[in-house]
Amino acid sequence: MQTRNPFNSAVVVNPLMRDVDALFRELTQPMWRQAPRERTPAADIFESESGLTLQLDMPGLDAKSIQVTVEKDILTVQAERKAEPRAEGVNVRRQERAFGTFARSFALPDTVDASRVEARYEQGVLTLTLPRREETRPRVIEVKVQG
Repeated sequence: MQTRNPFNSAVVVNPLMRDVDALFRELTQPMWRQAPRERTPAADIFESESGLTLQLDMPGLDAKSIQVTVEKDILTVQAERKAEPRAEGVNVRRQERAFGTFARSFALPDTVDASRVEARYEQGVLTLTLPRREETRPRVIEVKVQG
């Protein structure tokens, strides 16, 4: 009895496998061969009693190129890193640092006061402070003793 090889090219390829294969080829392709596209910075989100803190990795950017906007309940961070000019006669042997547009959007919860969002950029990390609305902060109710 002969066993069938599911990876044989004669077998009809599952569309999901074809998509996974295309994604793998794209991810393993050197950056300089990839078409320019919008990049998404990695983000950490922390929650405390006072609100939320977002930290986004955005190394090598000029702080003036970073734009933070809040529209309705969506907070968007955008920036652009331009390719550095090369001296004449210099050929690229390897280039892994990404250039182009960086963007990331977050849906804000009702508990955040969007009018008081603050942004700070330090050592390649953008830190956004999203304070909690006063009415949504936990309150301690004093229990009065009578008698």
